[in-house]
Amino acid sequence: MAEKMDKLKSLLAEVSDLNAVGAVLGWDQQTYMPKGGAEARGNHLATVGKITHQKFTSDEIGILLTDLEKEHMGAEPDSDDARLLKLTRLEYDRATRVPSEFVAEFAIVTSKAFEAWVEARSKSDFSIFQPHLEKVVELNQRYISFFPPADHPYDVLLDQFERGLKTAEVQEIFDALRPQQVELLKAIAGKPQINDTFLHIDYDQQKLWDFSEVIATKFGFDWERGRQDKSAHPFTTNFSINDVRITTRFESENPIVLLFSTMHETGHGLYELGINQAYERTPLAGGTSLAVHESQSRLWENLVGRSMPFWEHFYPELQKLFPVQVGNLDLGSFYKGINKVQSSLIRVNADEATYNLHIMLRLELEIGMIEGTIKVKDLPEIWNIKMDEYLGVVPPDDAEGVLQDIHWSGGTLGYFSTYALGNLISAQLWEKINADIPDLSEKFRKGEFGALLDWLREKVHIHGSKYEPQELVQRVTGSKIDSGPYIRYLNQKYSEIYGL
Repeated sequence: MAEKMDKLKSLLAEVSDLNAVGAVLGWDQQTYMPKGGAEARGNHLATVGKITHQKFTSDEIGILLTDLEKEHMGAEPDSDDARLLKLTRLEYDRATRVPSEFVAEFAIVTSKAFEAWVEARSKSDFSIFQPHLEKVVELNQRYISFFPPADHPYDVLLDQFERGLKTAEVQEIFDALRPQQVELLKAIAGKPQINDTFLHIDYDQQKLWDFSEVIATKFGFDWERGRQDKSAHPFTTNFSINDVRITTRFESENPIVLLFSTMHETGHGLYELGINQAYERTPLAGGTSLAVHESQSRLWENLVGRSMPFWEHFYPELQKLFPVQVGNLDLGSFYKGINKVQSSLIRVNADEATYNLHIMLRLELEIGMIEGTIKVKDLPEIWNIKMDEYLGVVPPDDAEGVLQDIHWSGGTLGYFSTYALGNLISAQLWEKINADIPDLSEKFRKGEFGALLDWLREKVHIHGSKYEPQELVQRVTGSKIDSGPYIRYLNQKYSEIYGL
């Protein structure tokens, strides 16, 4: 049995290496690649993707899996090897349903779609991106056709990112969450609005960049195993447990967002850097799901990075760096300003009280596109109508509306709900963390974040993809994904800020 397991792990390691090659190509495309390389890069990604798919779906891996599953019957189900077999079987069965030619076509289409999205966004012209998105939607519908009928076609896409979760479950969670968030927003709307003009003036980009890396270092990001670069849309990727890349961006109209973008991506990066080294080059070497991954980024960005104890430590340093902008601004006003609640156009800049509504809108549009009830050509109009309905604001152009997110250009439909689910998980974890580390706020005031990172390493990070998302959340917090802690967190925080 040991010989067969070693052979399987050897083959999976080669698949992992090929996936890493594709990730390097994708990272370069979004950071340093010249625009003229787009077509060639699409071919590179297609070739690597096709070879990876063929290698992973080989008969050799299939036979080894079947043999090992038989030999492991009755063995400890939570052992690393048993969980590796379970996850590999899931991914193998999924991959063998998808032809290699489709994988190659998908890589070419999405590579071109990304370049079209960049151009369309820069020109605020959805028509440039429309034909590419239509092809992406068609490919996703074809992908769904490779699988047995599900309760809802969207289930097949969602399962790629949230193992075992169903569309109906997500809709039920959102249906329970939406009215409570709307009630909070109505209460806040009845109060005097906070002055945050200090956020929308000129800040030196390099100083912000350097300060963001100071914060990431304090959080525990290992620069010997990671780096930060610029991209049109912030993201995190990894080529190994020991090579994790984060990116951020500078926005002239809201410069300090760069700090929170870095904190967000650092949360993702810390997760990848904390995975059990024994899982390197196996399917277990990655976050268990995108929602759990998002819980880490939102926790560090918001529950830590927008907290008063955090800024009690860091604000004096920010004032020294920017004496003109915030030198004479008291900490209380700064704290309220960075936590201001106001319906906004851009999802990544949305405050905690409105963010989930952006996600609910996108989920509705994605389901409509997959069902065929929403046509791609109608997206800009429908987007604007839904933004008005959900948030009471209407984008002035496509760049600040339907073109603001990168995800559809990469073909990742089924992804967006994980952002809101991540918010909910982060609050569930936060309640447990504060129960286990009662002096956490005092540690933050001293600039000490090691206790928090150690807790996350032990409870979440080290397990990689060993457990399914709902299983992991229940193991750590005692319940499956639940909106209650998040609503309690929002109500307490904003009651204090707005005097509700």
